[in-house]
Amino acid sequence: MEQKPKRSDAITKGPAKAPARAMLRGAGFTDQDFAQPMIAVVNTWSTVTPCNMHLADLAAPIRDGIRAGGATPVDFNTIVVSDGITMGGEGMRASLISREVITDSIELAVRGHSLDAAIILVGCDKTIPAAAMALARMDIPGVIFYGGTIMPGHCNGRDLSIQDVFEAVGSHAKGDMSDEELDQIERTACPGAGACGGQFTANTMAMAMAFLGLAPMGAGDPPATHDAKPAEARRCGELVAKLAHEGTTARQFITRTSLRNAATAVVASGGSTNAVLHLPAIAAEAGISFSIDEFDSLSRTTPVITDLKPGGQFLARDLHAAGGVRLFGKSLMEGSKIEDTPTVSGRTMFEEFATAEEAEGQKVVHPVNAPVKQTGGLRILYGDLAPEGSVLKTAGYSDGSFTGRARVFEGEEAAFKAVSNREVVEGDVVIIRHEGPKGGPGMREMLAVTAAVAGQGLAGKVALITDGRFSGASHGFVIGHVSPEAAAGGPIALIEDGDTIRIDAENRRIDADIDWQARRKAHVPRPVNSMGGAFDKYAALVSSASKGAVTISIAQFEKDQAL
Repeated sequence: MEQKPKRSDAITKGPAKAPARAMLRGAGFTDQDFAQPMIAVVNTWSTVTPCNMHLADLAAPIRDGIRAGGATPVDFNTIVVSDGITMGGEGMRASLISREVITDSIELAVRGHSLDAAIILVGCDKTIPAAAMALARMDIPGVIFYGGTIMPGHCNGRDLSIQDVFEAVGSHAKGDMSDEELDQIERTACPGAGACGGQFTANTMAMAMAFLGLAPMGAGDPPATHDAKPAEARRCGELVAKLAHEGTTARQFITRTSLRNAATAVVASGGSTNAVLHLPAIAAEAGISFSIDEFDSLSRTTPVITDLKPGGQFLARDLHAAGGVRLFGKSLMEGSKIEDTPTVSGRTMFEEFATAEEAEGQKVVHPVNAPVKQTGGLRILYGDLAPEGSVLKTAGYSDGSFTGRARVFEGEEAAFKAVSNREVVEGDVVIIRHEGPKGGPGMREMLAVTAAVAGQGLAGKVALITDGRFSGASHGFVIGHVSPEAAAGGPIALIEDGDTIRIDAENRRIDADIDWQARRKAHVPRPVNSMGGAFDKYAALVSSASKGAVTISIAQFEKDQAL
């Protein structure tokens, strides 16, 4: 039987490709390798963070699975920027930018070598959406394999995650924790490999990938060090080989329905607000307009059904023990909150959920009719301060109203200093601006600030508003992604200390009682924060956070979004 043409024929077939084959033979490839689909094994392995440090080991069973499936693995590496390590410093500006760089580097490696498919090993936050963005952009057969969560640390009989370390910093600043106690928590919080342990951004986005259909259901569930992880890696290798032989591409899974399913998983799990950036960005790469208002619509009708940190009690390893993402999805399916869609496993999502096994007595996942919280964990707010929208995370906290006195800070460091010095008090509305995609540049997360507030017992008693982002580990009355951002002339740039800020979560508004016209007339824009290199390139290209902060085809994308 005549073999169907392959993308990789461009480098392996015909007399003119003898030089390319010669190079490949030098790297160990054979005639059989050339005859099979050639699959990129793109790894975000690095020794800089526990989130990704084990991914080189997991690549071995993936390669075995690809070969067993009659395909040829071709290894590449790309970068990771650790959110947890860079948090609170200048390096955090690189985090969101890295999403675009990872996406671009995957595209360049795969297209440059005319490869037939890709499997992408992911861990820390931005590697996950970047993997989906690359597959959506190239529309090739592909699978995303999540390296899994870290196990909890232990200190004085208490389970710990990185969230506890950040909040311990706030307790230490308040005087409620000694140097020795802080040191003990620091040394015990992260026991080894795996991504941050709560329903923070990594675990939120890993779950979203399963609901999107790009990650095999259950493959991401076992913790990084679990005995089942290598077998799941091999399964993913076999699956990507199968997809390559079939020619089933990523955009056959990324649809408006699957995007809504993924967003439903985010709001129903009390997941990270970063998903409000990442899912529209994935949609944009697939040529689908997916408004941030989808999250608000879903939150109005979808309850929070998991009791996961940061708003709840449990960690990702507890969700795995309870029955995993399948059990969570089964609850949403039985509550008629999602629709059936195909997945890379070859089974539909509902078929996957039907195989869920619930651990006896588990308390992590609730039925839709007996939820942890009656409405979803995210709301999109508009109003005077955010004409293009902003994101409020409500999981675990009041979703009513908040009125307070503005405390304005030009950047994260100034706000963190004020909180650490206990200058921020109950009832304040902390405004942190010039931290948006352009203004940062890079849209830093404010976990250091929110954790310090929480550590002082002020979570929910102080509101925080920023044109930057909040970490998936943040909790409290926090509003991020304010658009337009200050650097783009957004109204947040006009707020002054002492202004009365009114937040009405029920009616989805943030307003201020000021003379906007007079403020605008008197406003002197702040000089651009130029950092050179990739940072300035990003600032010049990036779209609004309300459109996913993407850097591809911005004019056309914004035109499509307006339709």
